[in-house]
Amino acid sequence: MARRSWIGARRGRAGRGGPAGSGLPETMGVLREVRLIGSDLQDGLHGSRALAATRRIRRLVGADAVVLADLDGPVARHGALPEGTDLDAVLAQVYEHGTVFRKPPLCAAPLLVADELTGCLVVSGSADGRALDEAETAEVAELVSQALDHTELRSARARIAAADLRTLRAQISPHFVHNSLAVIAAHIRTDPGRARRLLTDFADYLRYSFSTAGDYVTVADELQATQTYLELQRARFDDRMEITVRMAPEILPVAIPFLVVQPIVENAVRHGLEKKAGPGHIGVSGFGEGPLCVIEIEDDGVGMEPELARAILAGVGPPAKNVGLANVDRRLRTVYGPEYGLVIETAPGNGTKVTIRVPRFMRGVVTE
Repeated sequence: MARRSWIGARRGRAGRGGPAGSGLPETMGVLREVRLIGSDLQDGLHGSRALAATRRIRRLVGADAVVLADLDGPVARHGALPEGTDLDAVLAQVYEHGTVFRKPPLCAAPLLVADELTGCLVVSGSADGRALDEAETAEVAELVSQALDHTELRSARARIAAADLRTLRAQISPHFVHNSLAVIAAHIRTDPGRARRLLTDFADYLRYSFSTAGDYVTVADELQATQTYLELQRARFDDRMEITVRMAPEILPVAIPFLVVQPIVENAVRHGLEKKAGPGHIGVSGFGEGPLCVIEIEDDGVGMEPELARAILAGVGPPAKNVGLANVDRRLRTVYGPEYGLVIETAPGNGTKVTIRVPRFMRGVVTE
C-alpha cells in the first residue's frame, strides 16, 4: 500500500465539505504542534520534556494513549493502554522484526536514528473509533525519529567542537615553547627586567591555553592572550616584528569560542613572517558591524596562493599548515552555522588577511 502523508490526510478531512481554505486554521495548528514536538524532544527520549511530547502526539492523532520507549523499555507515557496490554511483548515484536506491528487497538512502529533502531512509538486507539493503520503510525514514528535525529546531530556537533578544542590545546607548538624559553634565558643577563616580564607572559599564556573555564570567553580575554603571545614572539624576532592592536570597546564583552584568535595569529607568525626577510607587521583589529562582531588578523608576510587557502580551510591542505585555521573554521561553523566560517584574503608576496565575522549575541554562546 502506498504510504500517504498523515498530515495531508488530516488536512483533507478538515477541509471536506467546506469552502476553499476553511481548513487553514487547523492546518496551522497541526504545524505548530509538529514543531513543538521537535522542541520537546530536543534532549532526546530521556529529556525532561519527553512526557510533553507524548501528550502532544496523543492530542495530534486523537489517540487514547501514546508511549515512547527506548531499547530498554518505556520512557514516557500519556493516557491509559487497554487493560491487559502486554507492552513488553509489543516492544519485543517491533525490536525483533524492525517493522510496524499492529494489533487493534494498538499499533507500534520502530524509531530509527541514522538508520539504527533507537526505540519505539506505541499508539492506542484514535478519536474516530479505530486504531491507526500501519502507514499512519509509521508517519508519526518518522516525525519522532527526525526530531531525535536532530538531537543526535546537535550532540555530535558539540562533541566535535569539544574534540577540536582539545586538539588545539594539545598542539601548542613545542617549537614555540622551546623558542620562548630560549629567548627568556638570553635576556636573563642582558635585560633581567624584561626576562622576568617575558617569563610572566609565558606563564600567563600557558595558563590561558590550558584553561578549563568553559567553551566561550570574551573578546577581551582572547585579545589579552593574543597580545601575550605576540609579545613573546616579538622578543624572539629581536623586536623586528611590529604589532598593531585596535579593538572597538563595544565588542570587548562579546562572547566567542575559546581559542579562535590566537591560532590565527600563530599561523600568521609561523607561515607568514618567519619566512619573510626583514621586519614584519601583524595587525589585529575588531569592530561592530550591526549585529555582528568582526575581528581581522592581517600580516604583511609571504602570503599564499588563494587555492591553497581554500584547501587549508577544507582541511586538505599541507598538514603543517592546515591544523589551526581549519580547526577554527570548523568550530565557528559548528557553533554559529555554515555562513560564519573564516574568510581568507591572500596572494603570494602580498600577505594574508583572515576575517572572523560572528553574531554579537547568540543563544547558548555565553561565558561562565
